[in-house]
Order: sequence, then structure tokens, then C-alpha cells
Amino acid sequence: MTVRVEFDDRGEGRVARVVFDRTGRANALDSATLGELAVRFEELAGDAALRVAVLMSAGGGAFSGGADVAEMAGLDADRAGPFIGRIHRVCQAVRDLPVPVVARIQGPCIGGAMEIAAACDLRVASVAARFSMPEVRIGIPSVVEAALLPRLVGWGAAADLVLTGEAIDAAEAHRLGFVQRLAAADGLDAAVARVVDAIATSGPAAIRQQKRLLRLWEQLPLDAAVEAGAAMFVESWQGDEPGRMLAAALARRRPG
Repeated sequence: MTVRVEFDDRGEGRVARVVFDRTGRANALDSATLGELAVRFEELAGDAALRVAVLMSAGGGAFSGGADVAEMAGLDADRAGPFIGRIHRVCQAVRDLPVPVVARIQGPCIGGAMEIAAACDLRVASVAARFSMPEVRIGIPSVVEAALLPRLVGWGAAADLVLTGEAIDAAEAHRLGFVQRLAAADGLDAAVARVVDAIATSGPAAIRQQKRLLRLWEQLPLDAAVEAGAAMFVESWQGDEPGRMLAAALARRRPG
């Protein structure tokens, strides 16, 4: 097994850390690893106690060197579809998880790995991280969830990444908006923890609603997205979470 899930119980909820480990191969993504990642996220989707998930790789080197080039060298027209389908399945499982997924990126994040990171809701990176989409340099286009890049970094920056295959450093990825939080190498875990804690201590139903809205905002015209948000606001009051959390917030503000 190259993927493990670690849980951190937080009272009424818990945090999952999904860790993939191929440190001997720069955490490259082969079919077995991709299959395991997809299954783990699909299983987590049914966990009602889950508050947030962190996607991370083992070791202090690369986040991932991307799709395993040794396996890709053996592809042909018949096997290419199933292989790229495995990357898409992981991305889809991450995007379909009802709670936010935070990518913890400590080093190079290349090709298919950058697509999976793009599928996450938030990305926290070390200053040592580097990002690239070098597929054209080995004779194939960047595909599947590379389609998320224009939304994240803009059309010009996305075109630059996929047409030149050149790498950008963590500071540039942060400036472009691909990375949301940038941390010193020895501060990466603390930066991830701050994001995780902020999500895990918020209203669990509200967080799940917010992730649903983020997906709807991608798909709907503006007027329809506004209407969907208003409907979800009303939906939130069908439970006790807003009233309970508002009462607690007001109690904290009262003198004494």
C-alpha cells in the first residue's frame, strides 16, 4: 500500500490526512497509487464526522514528480485512456468530497500532481516548492484537471505553464493565486495547521454548504449562483447550527 489515511479526532469531528508514499520515486504517481488515492477519498466522502482533509506526500523532498514516466513510456493508444482516467478519478474524488481538501506542498509539484493539487480547495506550500506542467516536452498535452488552471491563475499564466512547460517557484505560484498560503520550509506544518484549525472549528454544516456553493459558483451564471446562495442561506436555518453558534458568539462578546 502506498497510501495511508491518518485521523486526528477533534471532539465532535475529525481531520483526515491522506498521505501517499513513493519516496524512492520522487512520490511519482503510478496506476496503483492513483487507484489507492481515489478509493481513499471516495471512502472519506461517507464519513459524516469529517471536517477537513489534508492531501500530502511522504518525505521532505518532492510533493510529487507527477505521473510515473516509467509507466507512461509503456502506454499506447489503448492504455492511454485508462491511465489518464485514473488521474481524473482522483481529482473528481477530491472535488466531490463534501468537506474542504487542503494540499500540503513541500517541494516540486509536477504535471499530474499539479492537476490534483488544483483540484484541492486550498493549497499551502513551502517556499521550496516548484510547479510545472511539462507534458508538451514529452509529446503530450496537459489535460483533464489542467482545465482548472485558467480559473485559478488566469488564461495567460495558464497558457504559459502548459505551452512552455517551464517551472515557476512558490513565490510566483502564490502571486498568481495558485498557492493560497506560503510558508518557510520549517513552518509548513504550522501553516497547514492554521488553515485546518480555522475550517475544523467553523460550523460543520456551514463548511459543507460552502464547499457545495464553491462548486456551484464554477458552474452557474452569476444570477443563478446568487439565487443558489440565497436558497442555501435559508436551508442553513433548518438546523440548529446558526442559532447555536450565534448565541455562543454573543455570549463571548458580553462583558463578564
